[in-house]
Amino acid sequence: MIQLGVNIDHVATVRQARYRGSDVAQAGQDAADIGEPDPVRAAHEAELGGADGITVHLREDRRHITDRDVRLLRRLAKVKLNLEMAATEEMVAIATELRPHTAMLVPEGREEVTTEGGLDVAGQADRMADVVARLHDAGLIVSAFIDAERGQVDACAKAGFDVCEVHTGPWAGVFAACGGDPRRPELAAELTRVSAAGAAIRAVGMRFNAGHALNYHNVEPIAAMPGVEELHIGHAIVSRAVYVGLRQAVHEMKQLMTRARLAAGVFETERTA
Repeated sequence: MIQLGVNIDHVATVRQARYRGSDVAQAGQDAADIGEPDPVRAAHEAELGGADGITVHLREDRRHITDRDVRLLRRLAKVKLNLEMAATEEMVAIATELRPHTAMLVPEGREEVTTEGGLDVAGQADRMADVVARLHDAGLIVSAFIDAERGQVDACAKAGFDVCEVHTGPWAGVFAACGGDPRRPELAAELTRVSAAGAAIRAVGMRFNAGHALNYHNVEPIAAMPGVEELHIGHAIVSRAVYVGLRQAVHEMKQLMTRARLAAGVFETERTA
């Protein structure tokens, strides 16, 4: 059954917009401890809504999620914790100490609002293999966030990754540009790119996940793909939660994913494959 990993970074973004530094710091308190909304509490709500995993990205500049958040989530989350991280010495040390269930390597830029593209595993093969080996030694499942390119899939397999998460940002961009019209060839081409990457990932024995810019309108064709095991979705769910609450927002997304899978007959295909 397809799983939903809920990214709660932007719950922390709202907190940091108000509680970073200033009066809180002057009072000698950690903003993350008293600020709201608390992403650790948000994780509990997401779990009650049906989340199969919680994802957070601990960035070098700590712009949203903090070390405190990750440490508490590792202790308190009742579902798997996926730590998105750059392949830096600092982050490898944190991951090997805290041992989240999955470490997902992503590219990271200081000026970007969110991750803007896939990790270039092929261009830094030796470095990636070393990082993967160290994370494996700590008992972690290791994932790579990559663009839908065969060369990157092959490089991930060679480096020893367990999971590849295919970057669905291009799919989401084309979907928005053409209003989701399935007859538009450019939209069909993007869907084929993701599907082909997924097939290549599975062919070399890795898990096929997908994520980035997925929302309540564009998620169903991705969720219906044979072999996709997990989708990671954050901003759309947190945005929806402003109106209906996080528990309900997660529930609605999980329902969309499951219904798309059933409608496509994917469950039956996977049983008989």
